Amino acid sequence: MSFCDEIRRYPLEQVRDQVASRTAADVERALAAERLGLADLQALLSPAAQDYIEPLAQKAHRLTQQRFGNNIYLYTPMYLSNECSNGCKYCGFNACNKIPRATLTLEEIEREARIINDYGFRHILLLTGEAQKLADNRYLVAAIERIKPLFSSISIEVYPMDTDGYRQMVAAGVDGLTLYQETYDPQLYADLHPFGKKRDYHYRLEAPDRAGQAGLRRIGIGALLGLGDFASEAFYTGLHAQYLARRYWRSQVSISFPRIRPADGGFAPLHIISDTELVQMVCAMRLLIPDAGLFLSTRESARLRDALLPLGITHMSAGSCTAPGGHASKGANSEQFAIDDDRSPAAMSRAIRARGYEAVWKDWDSAFLNAAS
Repeated sequence: MSFCDEIRRYPLEQVRDQVASRTAADVERALAAERLGLADLQALLSPAAQDYIEPLAQKAHRLTQQRFGNNIYLYTPMYLSNECSNGCKYCGFNACNKIPRATLTLEEIEREARIINDYGFRHILLLTGEAQKLADNRYLVAAIERIKPLFSSISIEVYPMDTDGYRQMVAAGVDGLTLYQETYDPQLYADLHPFGKKRDYHYRLEAPDRAGQAGLRRIGIGALLGLGDFASEAFYTGLHAQYLARRYWRSQVSISFPRIRPADGGFAPLHIISDTELVQMVCAMRLLIPDAGLFLSTRESARLRDALLPLGITHMSAGSCTAPGGHASKGANSEQFAIDDDRSPAAMSRAIRARGYEAVWKDWDSAFLNAAS
């Protein structure tokens, strides 16, 4: 069994109708529940819940404080390559886009990593496009081994792998995976991915299962908000996260909330996801899975990120650049998308402290596992 079997139990049109039909009484029952069921999740994502944002936010805040205290964990992405063989219509790395392409050498990777290390980061997320002839597993392993002395935690956001591939990443020193399904709507997924390996909806959907089987410490998922409609994408994200948390209980499940940003190719969101809906989704995910890590990136504005701090967010990126080698080359290569919050890591840390939270640069080290064994 995989999540492909689970999601078939919840047809798309049925989910949309159920979310739309939830009432104020359903929302109140969900807010009073000690543990959320899927009907409660639908209620908290419904239009009716928008009249209950304040109590929803208060409960999400209390749960986050209980589980995570006042800690906000900082990380930053490092792009190794923007080469790609896929035709994703919404992505700046789309193979059809005429942009400067680059795949970093090991020397360039180390230089970029040292700059990031000097900022204070000990958690890093490595990203590539999906061009495995140029940036394959061997390339990733070499990159990981080159920078491993600089970071206590290394995560990847790259092409989906088979189980042995993820085991290879774990053996190299990777402890986390981020993989967005982009959209859980299979027909929309096919329309948005006209060619390339990424066109295989089911292979991508089952990748977090394979990561769990391989023993990754953290498995992160998310939908690219603005592709499908809010109700179904938010519900399926919660369904997926709950499934992973129950099936791969040794791994921590995390959820990201990426909204579409401007990128080369000029793709416009198919659905506008409002700030209120984003707040609904963040709070609903906290109530659904109290121990989940909730990630908010620099796609969002400084104002909104600061406002969402108390509502359930536990991890924030800072000092981000979405071009390969961007920290060292300062814009020589094309970005995947434009960021919004451009505060430096130091400024982000100050903003977090000013709101009564602690900016955490390191909370994990692979040495913990060695000590335990």
